[in-house]
Amino acid sequence: MQQIYIQSYFRSGYNRFMNYISNITHMSERDRQIIFERIKIIEFFNEYGPDATKKVFGKSRSTIFLWKKKLREEGGRLSALKIGSRTPKTKRRRETDPLIVQFIKEYRFKHPGVDKTTLKAPTDAFCLALGLKTVSESTIGRIIHDLKEQGRLPDYYIRTTINGKTGRLIFRKRKKGVKKLRAHGFKPKTPGDLLQIDAIEIFLLGIRRYIITAIDLKSRFAFAYSYKTLSSASARDFMIKLREVIPFEARRVQTDNGKEFHKFFHKYLEDEGIIHFYNYPRSPKSNAHIERFNRTIQEQHVGWHMDELYEPSEFNLGLMKYLIWYNTEKAHRGLNKLSPLAYYVNNFIPAQKSNMLWTLTIY
Repeated sequence: MQQIYIQSYFRSGYNRFMNYISNITHMSERDRQIIFERIKIIEFFNEYGPDATKKVFGKSRSTIFLWKKKLREEGGRLSALKIGSRTPKTKRRRETDPLIVQFIKEYRFKHPGVDKTTLKAPTDAFCLALGLKTVSESTIGRIIHDLKEQGRLPDYYIRTTINGKTGRLIFRKRKKGVKKLRAHGFKPKTPGDLLQIDAIEIFLLGIRRYIITAIDLKSRFAFAYSYKTLSSASARDFMIKLREVIPFEARRVQTDNGKEFHKFFHKYLEDEGIIHFYNYPRSPKSNAHIERFNRTIQEQHVGWHMDELYEPSEFNLGLMKYLIWYNTEKAHRGLNKLSPLAYYVNNFIPAQKSNMLWTLTIY
């Protein structure tokens, strides 16, 4: 058993000695071992001198004097011998081309709320066009963080002022009604196998506006359109527009039990041979994909264009531009960082051979 005698540093009795010991009880076992090891080296130095200490422990005279100085300055507290921070005084600073930072800033203003994954592809294209070295996703994330810290990127816009009045964006789910055919865990294999559709109610300065949204579960291809009123006729009109936009055939749709998805909407699906699934009551997780898209469109577009919602035709113009970007450019983690359209083209459109072949002629 090793014994360490440190009483020589405490000349006011056992109680004061225990007070100094209690100063290190909160430390880790490793830190306490280092402190007692240094005390042992100091005692060895006092008894045998600097040469022997250097030979046995590899500690120089200046190091021992530095430890003693720390003990004196701390009034003999053993915590003075703990290992200090080894963080360098001069840290390496991250250097990023200002053109890249400016591009990321402008892209975020154009497409609010996009993350580093979405920004990776357009940033790489920008760097290659200018002959700059590309940056990683992590670097893009740090640039976004720094811009926010510096106040050079706006926070999510949730309020608006019109005619001197301030309004707040409120998303409310429609009430659910009759339940019918359920999906029962159906998993789509190809685009169009299952599209989730939802309706969002927006209350702004005493006026209600509605946005109907849809997303294909397999390709993540999305669509949305705003209306002044929410009815089964509006939902039918949305379904007609949706089928014109998506590059594949819609075979099944899934909605909640809201009244807007009955009558004309349901009749249209029946006439077109499209299967209509309803969600289970009080089970939003069964419509998780469209719920997440609703949040995305809120954070990246709707919240930034609330003043345009008074006139849906004006709002829909900007909404279409956002959806074109969302479906053709925005990288999706669930699609291996491809856009929905690129994922659909790469995986579900078969390659065709050219018809321009050499003709066999015999003369």
